[in-house]
Amino acid sequence: MSFKSLLIALAMPIIPMVLMAEDCVQCHKEITPGIVTDWELSKHSENDISCADCHGENHKTSNDVANVNIPTPQTCNECHETQVEQFSKGKHAAAWAVLKAMPTTHHLPGPLNDGMKGCGGCHKIGLKTEDEIKVLKEDGAGFGMASCDACHTRHTFSVKEAQQPQACQTCHMGFDHPQWEMYSSSKHGVRALLKQNGTLPETASAPTCQTCHMQEGNHEVRTAWGFLAVRLPLPEDEQWKADQITILQALGVLDLEGNPTARLDVVKAADVARLDQESFDKERNKMLNTCSQCHSENFAKAEMAKGDEMIKELDHLLAEGIREIASLYVDGSLAKPESYASPFPDLLTFHDAPTVIEQRLFEMHLKHRMRGFQGVFHANPDYALWYGYSEMVRDLTEIKEKAAELRAKN
Repeated sequence: MSFKSLLIALAMPIIPMVLMAEDCVQCHKEITPGIVTDWELSKHSENDISCADCHGENHKTSNDVANVNIPTPQTCNECHETQVEQFSKGKHAAAWAVLKAMPTTHHLPGPLNDGMKGCGGCHKIGLKTEDEIKVLKEDGAGFGMASCDACHTRHTFSVKEAQQPQACQTCHMGFDHPQWEMYSSSKHGVRALLKQNGTLPETASAPTCQTCHMQEGNHEVRTAWGFLAVRLPLPEDEQWKADQITILQALGVLDLEGNPTARLDVVKAADVARLDQESFDKERNKMLNTCSQCHSENFAKAEMAKGDEMIKELDHLLAEGIREIASLYVDGSLAKPESYASPFPDLLTFHDAPTVIEQRLFEMHLKHRMRGFQGVFHANPDYALWYGYSEMVRDLTEIKEKAAELRAKN
């Protein structure tokens, strides 16, 4: 701290109890100048929303930093009630609950979850209980509580920034959900980026992530198939129905007789799947309406049908892999972990799966199946084929070959 800042900090206890923005700015221009610059650029600054409006008035000196309030969605709700209500109904709001519900996350090193350097770095956008927030603060994770600041980054909280496709890039990329890579290299994404750099005029059609997933600025973000591409009611096609049942059993939401388990309640709470035809149709029709702004309705429906058909094909490959490993448990060629609640391998163990063959199934499910069907829906042929379907064919070949080796040893 500079001598000037020290003098300011020492002087702060004698300022009036009502904390003014200029009081905070005076000190923080020395301590955290970037934050002040961002706030000065913001609509909050233009509209006299001071630091104390979001952070409270209990922090006045360098000795009481622990007293600063970390904003939550309820803080934003004071002015942005509509957006917070919409957000609270969508899948982003359930992100923290999903993180905590996954068995594997409880075995990860602390920095990756509560430290927000792994899954927690993106799933922090989800709503949290007061107790969870208290624990996170005690562990030193003094950020990410507001959720809104995941897209409207602090302290500009810019609407324009959050409307750009890059606002989604940090989280929607990588191993199990490379939507950014799919989108940005699709014709939709290429046109949007060319529009950003001025190659295409402002009036050109160039859908962003928000165009399709946040129609008319609605913060209730969800999709028809949901994250896992499983749904109820089950398909009428008998083979696809059998395959989806196998997948649901391996996800632990159906038992051996096909009855719901306690884990289904977690899926419901996390809102990662559509569990009735009405909710599926609602989201599908919203997307078709958006597509029809640029394409004919017939074209849009045909493209959606291709995505559905791709899920059917990928499900058959995955179900074969699941059944192959389940049969190893039955004939004793592979020891079934005691923690598995059913005779099926648990797809939610992720990298905690105890053997190489089960690890391959984990990648088949979470990495390659995701890329296969999401590649179709994001209009990216390469992801649909080479990073999706083709990889799953190779996964299944490896699983079958490894299964034969295990049986021969047994």
